[in-house]
Amino acid sequence: MAFARTWRHASAAEGPARVMEADIPALNTVFSEAFTDRYRRDGLIGVRVPHLNPAVWRFAIADAEGGAMCWRNSRGSIIAFNIAHRSGVEGWMGPLAVHPDHQGHGIGKSVVLAGVEWLKERGARVIGLETMPRTMDNVGFYSALGFTPGRLTVTLTLEGVRGRQHAILYSALDDTAKSEILEKSADLTDAFAAGYDYRREISLTGAHGLGETLVLESGGQIRAFAICHSVPLVQGRIREEVRVLKLVARTAADADELITQLCIYTRNTTAKRMAVRVQSEYDEVYRGLIQRGARVRWTDLRMSLSGFGEGTPESGIVLSNWEI
Repeated sequence: MAFARTWRHASAAEGPARVMEADIPALNTVFSEAFTDRYRRDGLIGVRVPHLNPAVWRFAIADAEGGAMCWRNSRGSIIAFNIAHRSGVEGWMGPLAVHPDHQGHGIGKSVVLAGVEWLKERGARVIGLETMPRTMDNVGFYSALGFTPGRLTVTLTLEGVRGRQHAILYSALDDTAKSEILEKSADLTDAFAAGYDYRREISLTGAHGLGETLVLESGGQIRAFAICHSVPLVQGRIREEVRVLKLVARTAADADELITQLCIYTRNTTAKRMAVRVQSEYDEVYRGLIQRGARVRWTDLRMSLSGFGEGTPESGIVLSNWEI
């Protein structure tokens, strides 16, 4: 049963303006109201989307820099936002939302196109976002703005396990060793996805105390690394899950070893499970997780702007999370 709104506020929207940390409570309000309304219109009347952890917002705002944009009404209240991120030439948007009281007036189009232009101006060669595949309204909306449906992203979880943590932990290194790991991680990523660069996410994850970067190294060369967050995603919740944001590996065997290390790290943080999001072209990684007993939790549809689509690496594995 869908819920239909019978009234709207005035459609005036001023922006974009840069999002500041002081705007986090307002962002949370728009985020919660917009996504709760989306579920309600999909027939999920009882679902209430909670506020996100302010620490996660602070990370997203710092990562996006000028790509964190908001729009305000005539009273100065935030009514829409778009957090556009760039990792080298890889650009993506999320989260982005318009308060339901202000939908239907073209604000959403402005929000998306502002993010697209910001990413183009900064040299992004990939521009995309993720949406719920069952929500035809969203798929149609983004398609009308030039986006094309692509691969599926599947979220899977594994329980934390006991074991020996032999992966290098970025947080345990001195400044010189950290600089070396950053450069080596950039070289590894660039070898498989030219121009992609996750050094900023590694540094910000450490600086904000959100989690860890695990590294597998042999003979002075990185075989694989993963950036993960262990702070709760939802405001006021306890730590339950370690979320992998990025995972890059030379081979499926390296990825499998790193997954084991992530499960050990998860147990060591007292979280219950590790969540990793796998794009559908990485069949060997996906099958390996299923064989381990991983549970499928969620699916998202990746959509890319026409002419700015993702390529498929000829070798190596690059799992990139387009959500915070």
